[in-house]
Amino acid sequence: MTSQTLREARKYEETAEKRIAKKDRPLFHLSVRTGWMNDPNGFSFYEGKYHLFYQYYPYDCKWGPMHWGHAVSCDLLHWEYLPAALAPDEPYDKDGCFSGSALVLEDGRHLLMYTGVQRVKRPDGTYDELQTQCLATGDGTDYEKYEKNPVLTGADLPAGSSPSDFRDPKIWRKPDGTFRCVAGNMAPDGSGQILLFRSADGFDWQFEKVLAENHSRFGKMWECPDFFLLDGKGVLLISPQDMLPQGFEYHNGNGTLCLIGDYEEETDAFAWESDQAIDYGIDFYASQTTLTPDGRRILIGWMQNWDTCSTYNPGGSWLGQMSLPRELSIRNGRLYQAPIRELEALRHDRVEYRDVTVEDTVSLEGIQGRRIDMELVLSGVDGQELYQKFAVRFAQNDQYRTSISFRPREGIVKVDRKFSGSRRAIIHQRRCQIDGADGRLKLRIILDLCSVEVFINDGEKVMTAITYTDPEADKISFFADGKVRMDVVKYDLS
Repeated sequence: MTSQTLREARKYEETAEKRIAKKDRPLFHLSVRTGWMNDPNGFSFYEGKYHLFYQYYPYDCKWGPMHWGHAVSCDLLHWEYLPAALAPDEPYDKDGCFSGSALVLEDGRHLLMYTGVQRVKRPDGTYDELQTQCLATGDGTDYEKYEKNPVLTGADLPAGSSPSDFRDPKIWRKPDGTFRCVAGNMAPDGSGQILLFRSADGFDWQFEKVLAENHSRFGKMWECPDFFLLDGKGVLLISPQDMLPQGFEYHNGNGTLCLIGDYEEETDAFAWESDQAIDYGIDFYASQTTLTPDGRRILIGWMQNWDTCSTYNPGGSWLGQMSLPRELSIRNGRLYQAPIRELEALRHDRVEYRDVTVEDTVSLEGIQGRRIDMELVLSGVDGQELYQKFAVRFAQNDQYRTSISFRPREGIVKVDRKFSGSRRAIIHQRRCQIDGADGRLKLRIILDLCSVEVFINDGEKVMTAITYTDPEADKISFFADGKVRMDVVKYDLS
């Protein structure tokens, strides 16, 4: 039975959505129906469609008591909003339905697993936040919370682990038919750990083991874990809080982490061998994956940044969108990401230039736009000294621009949005490092009105950023300090 809280949210979002003009939304990225969006939840394929839920506060463009928004798609690019799926309407989740995941049960029901939040007053008058894991089942539109919720509480945690930092369950089914889930937790040493739980039926859960431990190597609390097998390796994705930079690999604040290693199916033993960031840009967090019916592992993330989202808002009735879905693979021990191939069906009006010599600033006829897919291949010019710097500038007019630059001698790729129209002293630049000694670089740059996603060297690294620039600023130019040989192919997207 639908609660009054959920009915009110559904009624409000249906009305408020109509106040947002379609032209003000991204074209092929899922944005919030109205109000506030953060983490993707319940990313799954059910009854012939992809379902994506998300952390949601419909009543304001700020974080509030978390609901689950809901949208469906046939291609992960064109989204249809469905009514909100969950609301904070039970004693165990009255202060928020936090992040979680979904899968399909044998009886055809859609199973959601999420974190319920309840603020509890301590004897000294302060408050504590108890986080427990809860279930709901439904038909793809309406969901009923499990009568035995919560199914995992602080009593199920290993000794010394925090019941107040215990969240974001990611559930999956093993080949033997049993269920597993991972959840983020704070260990006794104050840093993150990933806990593994098991279940025979998806409803009765027990703690199995600590799957991975931080020991303060990568930030503090570990959020939004996702664990899966890919190309013969175990992959654990995490969003750590309060990170410190490690060269150009990780940056300050809330970041992303990918651990790759060996996984033993029978014993659930995971031994990670390498680590890397998932995204090296400014706005990407809380990623979650699903499998497509044809076997591709697809990742999507919240295209925003906790350190800037409260101050970097262009106004209006909504704030928050998801990244472009990305196909994942493992190559040479690294996680690679590529835009989903379905994006190619949106391409039209191809414009191509070959062997363009860029020296100082160059603009090319037909190379412009704010909803585009553009591929660049760069190299030095034979017989010339290696160039110092290359930059592509977009969302540009006489006042505004955002740029992607490359300094081959240092191997540094940088995204810079300080001239994008922001009036706040927020994070405007981020850098990553590649092997650029010979001046060669491949970039695939995807723009969708107020975002840029840059896939470097066929997805070896990715940089994502939000750019709230006047839509009329649609020029693109290229700059070189020295001489650069460039091939460029650009498609409009619609």
